Amino acid sequence: MKAIVHDEYGPVEVLSLREIESPTPGPGEVLIGVHAAGVNPADWHLMTGVPYLARLAFGLRRPKNPVRGADVAGVVQSVGPAVTGFRVGDRVFGVAKGSFAQYAVAAVGSLAHLPESLSFVQGAAIPLAGCTALHAVRDAGLVSAGQRVLVIGAGGGIGTFVVQLAVALGATVTGVCSTSKLELVRSLGAETVIDYTVDDITGHLPFDVIIDTAGNRPLSLLRSTATPQGRVVIVGAEGGGNFAGNTGRQLQALLTPRARQRAIGLFSTESTADLESLLEFVATGSVRPVIDREYPLAEAAAAITRMTDGLAHGKIVLTV
Repeated sequence: MKAIVHDEYGPVEVLSLREIESPTPGPGEVLIGVHAAGVNPADWHLMTGVPYLARLAFGLRRPKNPVRGADVAGVVQSVGPAVTGFRVGDRVFGVAKGSFAQYAVAAVGSLAHLPESLSFVQGAAIPLAGCTALHAVRDAGLVSAGQRVLVIGAGGGIGTFVVQLAVALGATVTGVCSTSKLELVRSLGAETVIDYTVDDITGHLPFDVIIDTAGNRPLSLLRSTATPQGRVVIVGAEGGGNFAGNTGRQLQALLTPRARQRAIGLFSTESTADLESLLEFVATGSVRPVIDREYPLAEAAAAITRMTDGLAHGKIVLTV
């Protein structure tokens, strides 16, 4: 099969499209014929090996799994032992081991059935970003009707889901993004949109919940922008240096508690239940995956470059 592979950490130039052996599903796994694969910041981190602390889990000198990609949508080709709920021919979406390929293996606990009403491209845009947003809004932010919610990075892959979920739960949303994404964020339901190139978030405080998906503002600033009983949710591992990345801010949030105000560093995982919860929002029309661009598999490097340059309006998806 063809796959996007790299044998060493580095910039996008380390990626190459190669023929490798197709994977075999083990117990509790299925083999998916990949139709589309979402592009995420995690793909860049695993490609570059930054932050370095992550190499303890993913390979010190070279990646343990040389095939990039996690978000997947496709059709089940075969099932491993002890698999229930999925069969050959099922349309599925979720998280796989190396989805930038013609075939990928996924654990059934990180998959859900893809409705006929959604395309494979739409399905591939949902898993990582959608589940992260769901955990940030529902579980960490405890967003409820009537609250004022600030979303930093509102025009990105995660941010577009955060805005829509918060609005769907009845919150009044203020989005922060670049000039080119202002209209997109408004169209997703944000009542106010701040262009960070010309305005500052402190002129719009206070907020009941702040969800920061951009990772470049001091925790002290975020706390000062929240109400005394507010919640500050730090998403992802962007910024913060090459060694620990954004985990420094997340640890700071954990180690410097305040009496009533909460700061939470979010580390998200994906599950069938979360994917099905997102489908419920999609079915009502309150949430939709925002697709920036589609690239063929061979142009994975260009897709990752567009994402890391901050140009994407929503999600970028590879088609296989």
